[in-house]
Amino acid sequence: MPILPFKLNPDRRRHIPRQRHRVTNWPAYDASLRQRGSLTVWFIDDAIAGWAAEPRMTRGGQPLSASLTSLRGIAARWYSSLAILTALTIRAVFRLAYRQAEGLLGSIVGLLGLGLRVPDHTTLSQRAATLEVPRPGHADAGAGSEPMHLLVDSTGLKLCGKGEWLLEKHGTATRRSWRMLHLGVDAETGRIVASTLTRKDVDDASQAGPLLDQIAGAVASFTGDGGYDQDRVYAGVAQRHPDAAVVVPPRATAVPSEMAESAPTQRDGHLQHVEPRGSPDIAEHGRLQAVSRPVPPGDRFAMAWQNASGYNRRARVEAAMNRWKQVIGDELRAHTDERRATEVAVAVHALNRMLDLGRPSYVRVA
Repeated sequence: MPILPFKLNPDRRRHIPRQRHRVTNWPAYDASLRQRGSLTVWFIDDAIAGWAAEPRMTRGGQPLSASLTSLRGIAARWYSSLAILTALTIRAVFRLAYRQAEGLLGSIVGLLGLGLRVPDHTTLSQRAATLEVPRPGHADAGAGSEPMHLLVDSTGLKLCGKGEWLLEKHGTATRRSWRMLHLGVDAETGRIVASTLTRKDVDDASQAGPLLDQIAGAVASFTGDGGYDQDRVYAGVAQRHPDAAVVVPPRATAVPSEMAESAPTQRDGHLQHVEPRGSPDIAEHGRLQAVSRPVPPGDRFAMAWQNASGYNRRARVEAAMNRWKQVIGDELRAHTDERRATEVAVAVHALNRMLDLGRPSYVRVA
């Protein structure tokens, strides 16, 4: 049996009842869920004033006339980043193509009686390759803010293309293409604070550094699954946040370092806690609660380590992945890497805005 199994009691999990929770702020959370699906749209005065791009100070920076806006290259420079971000957010949330996003935004502007130009689908496609989306950051980042508990994980996103069409139309077996989405989630707020998009052959550990570089404030702990059990992850966290704890389960083939006896590392400490070598570890972290059947030693030590280290909080980043695929989808619609990166950044921006409307507070009842 591995030191830390991926799932506890895999051969008996069908008999284990699911945990039950009760939401304590149901009226407020229920209202926030309805608000997420509301089509009520309003434009504040600052948004209306900032809809058009500022004129350039160089030659040719004069305001564009109506006769020139038909030229695609010139029209693409007429709209500000706010206008493009608004259209791309609508496209991401409602899973629309560029033309349908243009039509929906145009109808909203028309119903509100605003004299605003609407970016056409060609402009949206062109600007999506260079758009700078506001980075997500810690909501309470500041001088007196608490350090963040960062949870990281990855998942695969399909690429739309002829491969899917051939498989559905002709039943042709094709090699599907994927991209790996890496997310960093704040354990306290559930907000996505860091994200990267890589090819499918890039391992999770290589993205620990890029995810940490996107965090503005201090980090109290870095929690990930066994894929992050590498020396470069521990070194990268220690370099950026020396006081941060690394909560990563050791692999089944993990061995202590040469300095484990004299100067043990964090990884050595995890190994000492999860290896079933005697009773002191059980006495230190406590045995499991009474169960109706015997628990294998490997499961007993693994569950004790998870409770003691706080590894169980990693379920929240898995919930964020599930929320991504339920709201945004499990595929990327863009056809270039630059537009795909923007598509991911816009999705992060939209999911965080939805989460700001309200989150459930719950307690376990069974």
